[in-house]
Amino acid sequence: MFQNFRLTMAWLHTWFGLVLGFVLMVVFFFGSLSVFDREIDRWAIPQTRFEPQPMPSFDKILQPAFQDMRPSAENIEAARDRVNGPVAQSFPVIKTWGAYTTHRDPVLGLFAGYELPNAKDPDDNTIWGNRTIDPRSGASLPDDHLKIGSQFFYPLHYSLNFKWKDLGTWIVGFAALMMLVALVSGVVMHRKIFRELFTFRPRKHTQRSALDLHNLTGVVALPFHFIFAFSGLVIFGGIYFPITHTQLHPLHELHEKHEAAETGLPHERAGTAGTLASVDAMVAQAQRRWAAQGMAGDVGFLTVQHVGDANAYVSVYRAGTDRIALVGNGIHFKASTGEVLREDPPLTPVASVNTFLTGLHLQHFRHWLLRWLYVLGGLSGCVCIATGFIFFVEKRKRQHARQGVTGARWVDAFAVSTVTGMLIAALSMLIGNRLLPTDLPARGDWEQYIFWGAWALAFVHGIWRTAPVASARMAPAWAEQCWAIAVLGVAAALLNWVTTGDHLLRTLGNGYWPVAGVDLAILASSAIAVLAARKLKHRAQGQLGAPAVDGGAASSLETARA
Repeated sequence: MFQNFRLTMAWLHTWFGLVLGFVLMVVFFFGSLSVFDREIDRWAIPQTRFEPQPMPSFDKILQPAFQDMRPSAENIEAARDRVNGPVAQSFPVIKTWGAYTTHRDPVLGLFAGYELPNAKDPDDNTIWGNRTIDPRSGASLPDDHLKIGSQFFYPLHYSLNFKWKDLGTWIVGFAALMMLVALVSGVVMHRKIFRELFTFRPRKHTQRSALDLHNLTGVVALPFHFIFAFSGLVIFGGIYFPITHTQLHPLHELHEKHEAAETGLPHERAGTAGTLASVDAMVAQAQRRWAAQGMAGDVGFLTVQHVGDANAYVSVYRAGTDRIALVGNGIHFKASTGEVLREDPPLTPVASVNTFLTGLHLQHFRHWLLRWLYVLGGLSGCVCIATGFIFFVEKRKRQHARQGVTGARWVDAFAVSTVTGMLIAALSMLIGNRLLPTDLPARGDWEQYIFWGAWALAFVHGIWRTAPVASARMAPAWAEQCWAIAVLGVAAALLNWVTTGDHLLRTLGNGYWPVAGVDLAILASSAIAVLAARKLKHRAQGQLGAPAVDGGAASSLETARA
């Protein structure tokens, strides 16, 4: 089919990169935003604009909050298909309580699992309730206020927020796997890969400068892109290879019982009522044990299993903000007495590699410089993919215009709708967050409707305003959507000032970087969009008087990639 191996790799790189690049663009961009998801949450929910808090007292704050919880109305409604007969309205058997926080969280997330009466599947008999509280007082925050960073942008980067049968996670996983193929094939294509580190000619024509920037960002961030694609696949390996619930399902329950016997942590409820001793005393003992091992730290995760039963036990996990590996050094206590049942042993080599890769990807550690490097790495992936789209279109649009085909035009339409369209959608969502009434029912749902609606409008606009590409001319859609980004960004920052009083002078003066940082990032996006729009206008004017250039003339390798 091809003359040599390099040409085969070029074809593979071009077409897999094109088809899956639209998915990967979303993954990279919203993955970059997810590095500061908690900070975006604080911008979106002004009631949470206070300093991060440690895990509060269980006895005084958490236990009363847990006792007041119940499954959410949405989860009860969703459980109708999982039960025989009508769904219950009371759930007296509490299977688990849990609280989780990080060093960047001012608020505390709680979850509770309840036994679902009359469940059709005994293995699927849990219904969940969730609550967010102010850890200083235990006061609940509104459940319908969307945490835009951690509950929308973050899952968007690994699941596309398409939850039906985990299809979004499967799509992203396949794209990540093919990204590894594209990275390897890209290295094979470029024999002079070291030169790509120092080659960028912005004053050349669009095709040449786009290819230079594509190569530069791809080479500079190559280790980052490879590690994150690979570690993402590792994290969701249980979904992609669900052997414990398929081939090994008959052994799954038996394994859990054997593990419970080995660890001393009860697998089943005893069926008799039990008491709960002071969990605060258990937390204090866990912290003393960590300090004795040279790992003094705060609690990041706390659970109570088999709540209210004689077999109940409490698990306390350390917040691993001082290390990359996602380990908790769990210590487990008998709930009724506070007796230590088990201290998690050192990890096996295989488990250590897994926790390191997971922690490297999820970046729960406390290191702000490294977080910004993550953002730059993710945005470099966006630039690499976007310039790949531009190169593909610029290389082919003249040839397609002569042949009367519209392939380049459609690729450009999807590219502009993805690259600039998702920024328009994200900024529109932030604007909607500031404009919607705080007491609006299902407020978080409305914010999501604004996001998808704005993106759909950007897509329609992209299709409409890329028509000139069919005549080998530059599409005005790019510049127009850049101007839209500039306007929306300034509007979002101004609305944050108007609706909360937290303008940049105040947040910078008070050193409140979570909100100031989001405002600065939004305004920086607007500034970059203005520069891009002006540059595109200049390029468009230059194209009007320039002679047509064959898209295959840039180099022999570029021709091979057609």
